Amino acid sequence: MNSSAVSSRSHPLRPSNPRSVSTHSRSRRLSALSDAELGQNGDASRTGAAHQITEEIAEIKKYEVHPISLDWVQDAAREQLRRRAKRKSNVNVFQRGDQDGWRSKLWESYDAGQAWIVVSLIGVVIGLNAAFLNIVTEWLSDIKLGYCTTGFYLNENFCCWGAENGCPEWHRWSNFSPVNYTIYILFSALFAFMAARLVKSFAPYAAGSGISEIKCIIAGFVMKGFLGFPTLLIKSIGLPLAIASGLSVGKEGPSVHYAVCTGNVISRFFDKYRRNAAKTREILSACAAAGVAVAFGSPIGGVLFSLEEMSSYFPLKTIWRSYFCALVATVVLAAMNPFRTGQLVMFQVKYDRSWHFFEIIFYIVIGAFGGLYGAFVIKWNLRAQAFRKKYLASYPIIEAVFLAALTAIVCYPNKFLRIDMTENMEILFLECEGGHDYDGLCERKNRWWMVFLLAIATILRILLVIISYGCKVPAGIFVPSMAIGASFGRMVGILVQALHESFPHAKFFASCQPDVPCITPGTYAFLGAAAALSGIMHITVSVVVIMFELTGALTYILPTMIVVGVTKAVGERFGKGGIADRMIWFNGFPFLDNKEEHTFGVPVSQVMTTDISIIPSSDLELQDLEKLFLDNSFQGYPIVEDSNSRALVGYIGRTELRYAIDRIKRERYVPPNAKCFFTALPSVDFPSAEARPVTFDDIGPTSDLTSIDFSQFIDPTPLAIHPRLPLETVMELFKKLGPRVILIEYRGKLTGLVTVKDCLKYQFKVEAHENPRDNSALEEGQAKAWAALLSSARWLGRILDTVSGGRFGRKGETNIALGFRTAAPQPVRRPSLSTTRDEPDQTAADNGLELENR
Repeated sequence: MNSSAVSSRSHPLRPSNPRSVSTHSRSRRLSALSDAELGQNGDASRTGAAHQITEEIAEIKKYEVHPISLDWVQDAAREQLRRRAKRKSNVNVFQRGDQDGWRSKLWESYDAGQAWIVVSLIGVVIGLNAAFLNIVTEWLSDIKLGYCTTGFYLNENFCCWGAENGCPEWHRWSNFSPVNYTIYILFSALFAFMAARLVKSFAPYAAGSGISEIKCIIAGFVMKGFLGFPTLLIKSIGLPLAIASGLSVGKEGPSVHYAVCTGNVISRFFDKYRRNAAKTREILSACAAAGVAVAFGSPIGGVLFSLEEMSSYFPLKTIWRSYFCALVATVVLAAMNPFRTGQLVMFQVKYDRSWHFFEIIFYIVIGAFGGLYGAFVIKWNLRAQAFRKKYLASYPIIEAVFLAALTAIVCYPNKFLRIDMTENMEILFLECEGGHDYDGLCERKNRWWMVFLLAIATILRILLVIISYGCKVPAGIFVPSMAIGASFGRMVGILVQALHESFPHAKFFASCQPDVPCITPGTYAFLGAAAALSGIMHITVSVVVIMFELTGALTYILPTMIVVGVTKAVGERFGKGGIADRMIWFNGFPFLDNKEEHTFGVPVSQVMTTDISIIPSSDLELQDLEKLFLDNSFQGYPIVEDSNSRALVGYIGRTELRYAIDRIKRERYVPPNAKCFFTALPSVDFPSAEARPVTFDDIGPTSDLTSIDFSQFIDPTPLAIHPRLPLETVMELFKKLGPRVILIEYRGKLTGLVTVKDCLKYQFKVEAHENPRDNSALEEGQAKAWAALLSSARWLGRILDTVSGGRFGRKGETNIALGFRTAAPQPVRRPSLSTTRDEPDQTAADNGLELENR
């Protein structure tokens, strides 16, 4: 194209001077240009203009309602542009001759050290919050059983400080056991009601554990409001209430959620993290480590948990920052000393005796139990979740109250179920020597009765965990699983101890020393807790380190490794991934798990979408572009030279395109037939050194807009691959690089595109073909359970009507039935990935989660 032709066109991003048009044309987006290409003169202003546009687009994306995944490739480029713009700006303001001023250097030092300031603040807040939760939880748990006469705000341990088995200052609510039983049930129901009401009214995202959603967030999906301040506040208030209600849930899983919420809230006060999701992801990974650190008193274990379970991307600097954040949080928690014992968590214990090789046989039994427990609970909890979503979605408060009352009724008669689970683990972990005993647990005459109670406690707790985990209160599954494993392990330890005492001179026990206790049942409880935790979460190394930091016993690392290894082997026989991974699948989140290995043996051409909306690089009228924009909800559009050649030119996001159109319309009137160009005029390949950056602000007040240049808004180097590339490699690209979409190009011609949902859709199709399932029996069983629940509710309504002398009324049946008489069951949405283009995922929206790009 000659210069006369170039000058005859008036572009909104260029002055009408022909010479200016030729020198300001470009073929790549400003953010993609190197410093050498930009030249030295005017580089700061060019960078500043591009950075300003990028920041405005990022601000728009914060308030979009479409669920979009983050593009880590573009986000990294945006961070580099921000750094370059900030550096150039500082040089211009503070430069003294050829040397940077001290203020510029100070600002650069502050910018570089923001990460340490942020993680330090986050660690302090997480430690303080953890101490507060521990204190409040202990008091609420004990208030169900009695009160302290010297101070109503004291729990039993503080009221009876130094006493082993109670004290006169601690009073039960009544001397009549049925009254205490009733008060226990009422308090449990009240706490559950308060927790569920707070969650439903103020922060629905505070329900559950949050680990599954945080894994998706760190992988690139931002759930609007999930990490906000209201969620943090309600999670911190509702969590002690949920634990004190007696529900078979724990606070260690939700501690990851409130820790990540803390990191997200605090990091928003710093510009470096407020506008860059890639940097925020590093902070969130560090917060997840700090959450586990304060939950278990294990900073190193927290870092390994974040590496093994939470993060799909974990560079070396993130490991160090995660460790520092976990260390600060743990130090603050230790300084607060919430238990006044020097322990970070209640179930810390020290072992001073070693183990014997013959015990490995029993360790294998405990490990096998952990694997079977994890497989059983995951399978049936998912079925309970399906029932909850189908029939009970509209009644979260009544469900939580009912489960709390049921748990209180069942658990009160059993001494190992009546008390808080963390206190229960502290008792089961302890050695019997040194005066440590709990209501005859260490007495030989009570041995078989204790075995019976521990067996009942194990079975009942498993059933309660299955139906309780997932109800709409802050709830985790770490501690319930560890309590189950501790009960089973202590039972096995008592049996092994009884076996040794029955046959003390057998060759099997030849390694035992005389006159010294040979079997320590508390260590079996400790190993059982590790096995159950590993079985439910399918994590290994972090469990070993967490349990080591809990005990400080170096000699028990090998038994813990054996138990966890057996648990892992048994659990893998029944399926891949722990309960957090399975919940991601159940909720239909588009998430590719790094722990899964696939061998599909097909190229990406069998998975890609070929029916795509493309935009020609030139001669497209504005009205046609807007029509294309409004006719679909795709999150981006490939740019090609023309519809016939389909030669790939670049890619433009929906937000960038909308921003450009709106901005030019705000500046001036644009006729509907104005031509849109997505490539710069070919007079100059790159901006010259003398070129001056041109923006919308340079448009003259009388410019005649007959054409619009969108070239600076496109991505000229989108990730493109060959159609014969194996699907497994494409999935690795999504996992490692994190692009939103990958284009398929064959000999320079665009043939299609592929997204994460396309890969998952094919994966689900293959798995369904290889393992066909008939869910009719399951649905029939759920319908029968629903009918039984309705009948029970109506029966209870009739009883209340009789007791009240008719004052309860005929409406009693319907009220007690929670309105079930007219309620229609909600269909369960299975993981649905039918949309293969770069479109919003409606499954997540149906589950109450609104995903949004940062």
